[in-house]
Amino acid sequence: MSQSLAVLIVHGMGQQKEEYADELKEQLADAYRLRSEDPEASTHLCMEAVQWSHVFESGEEELFERLVRRHDLRYQGLRRFIIHYLADAIAYQPVETAEHNYDAVHHTISGALRRLSERCGPAAPLCVIAHSLGAVIASNYFYDLQYEVRQPAADANTPLECGDTLALFYSMGTTLPLWSLRYRNFNRPIAVPSRGLHSRYPAVDGEWVNFYDKDDILGYPLRSIDPAYEEAVREDYEVRISDWLRGWNPLCHSEYLRSPEVIGRMADGLAQTWRAVHGGRV
Repeated sequence: MSQSLAVLIVHGMGQQKEEYADELKEQLADAYRLRSEDPEASTHLCMEAVQWSHVFESGEEELFERLVRRHDLRYQGLRRFIIHYLADAIAYQPVETAEHNYDAVHHTISGALRRLSERCGPAAPLCVIAHSLGAVIASNYFYDLQYEVRQPAADANTPLECGDTLALFYSMGTTLPLWSLRYRNFNRPIAVPSRGLHSRYPAVDGEWVNFYDKDDILGYPLRSIDPAYEEAVREDYEVRISDWLRGWNPLCHSEYLRSPEVIGRMADGLAQTWRAVHGGRV
């Protein structure tokens, strides 16, 4: 019996519908099938989308009503956008309390990893697909595990849940370089693949690929942050994430998850990883 690959999808800033990743899942599965040339390719991937925006949603909406509607401020649509997007990054910051949003957001990831472990197997190789602030969140989550800043969730008892099988990390439109300003030295990126992966899957190379568009004002290359990131990130992959009508617009930030080029590159990595896990078999 073949070993499935676990795929974790983490959304970026703003309000997100529960089905936000449905189109990505379908397109990624189709692209993967073309590359795998395996009649059973539909069974190779287990995909789970994280929904973390609800952690902030009620507080942000209450803030909008109390400050914007009550005082009848102008540009209410734009203000709602700013509150639900930029406030996510502010609200996610760790604070010195017993329970805070940082932990609440990370709890949504631990829950998704538990579900993947149940569906794919406890030691399934893990691929993370993370957009925008979601790439910061995912990086922080696995950093905390790899550098033992925080313990795994209390009920995490499988290699997958503990981050030991992280094989692929695809960041897109990430604001992670801006977060480097919080630190005097920003030279400890997460290890992709995780340090324990090769003991289970010695043929898997793993990779961290970062997608960015020069027109996206919220997306940046990563390898230039620090020599440690230059070593950790295999490629800063420049893409054109939209058509000629929208590609020039800075608001193209949300288009990565629909880009055939981005999806095709991730499918290539998944197909190569599946073959490595199974000894080169197609």
